[in-house]
Amino acid sequence: ISCRNPLQSLLSSMKQACEILTRDPEGGAARIPFETFSFLYSYLAGIDGEISETETKAFLQGIKEQADQHSGMVLIRHF
Repeated sequence: ISCRNPLQSLLSSMKQACEILTRDPEGGAARIPFETFSFLYSYLAGIDGEISETETKAFLQGIKEQADQHSGMVLIRHF
């Protein structure tokens, strides 16, 4: 029996991606553009196959609403 939570695994990967791709100084907010976040999240969710397209769209809509309040940037605390 696997205890793997696909959403938690994906969010952990997204946190690492933000930390790698950000232009913020180390220890900063690790912001990345929503477009980059959305592309990576959709791609990884599609590969995982356990997160539905509906769940992906709903999650990204919530992230976009938060990013829109931060000049289109996604912060790790948004997810």
